[in-house]
Amino acid sequence: MRNVPVVAKGEQFVFGQNLEDVAEFVGLQGTGHKPLPPDELMRKWTNVLRAAQALIGQIPDDKINDRVIPNRDRPIRLLAHHVFRIGEAFLETATKGVDYAIQHANVPPAEGTYTTGREIAGYGDQITRRLEQWWRELADKSCTQTLPTYYGPQPMHQLLERSTWHSAQHARQLTAVLERYGIEPARRLTPQELAGLPLPERLFE
Repeated sequence: MRNVPVVAKGEQFVFGQNLEDVAEFVGLQGTGHKPLPPDELMRKWTNVLRAAQALIGQIPDDKINDRVIPNRDRPIRLLAHHVFRIGEAFLETATKGVDYAIQHANVPPAEGTYTTGREIAGYGDQITRRLEQWWRELADKSCTQTLPTYYGPQPMHQLLERSTWHSAQHARQLTAVLERYGIEPARRLTPQELAGLPLPERLFE
């Protein structure tokens, strides 16, 4: 065991990243959560990424390196880039079989690149277009294919859902960052747009 959270019983253990695995491990009949179908997840994810592009484009250039994220000592620039790096990491795993390691979605931009909100939004546009093209060309849209992750082999459907809500949670946080600066967000994600995603209850976890 090299990562947390982990649920252990004697010498047996299961990683806590997939709550369905945890439920089975402790003898429950699932968590009660029913993931959205893959096609609906893709619609929601690309919608989230488009909304995030609008939000990031509003970050003033002189604020992009501010460290105002509660419970996480990282500049706005890295949070904004991370929203889309999640998508790039997913594509690397889904198309090239790259192991979805614990820091896979946290690879930062190269030094001196993506230094403004507009540049990061442009990166986001590239990733969103790549995701849309990948989905159009994907032959088996059941997403039952198994992918390698740091918490064990997982169905593509599980990583797709995880990536969708992961991006959505950070888009919500970017909305809060804009509000902190007194900037009215150009694009707010509505409860309907986020419905069905297993998001954390709190904004900053």
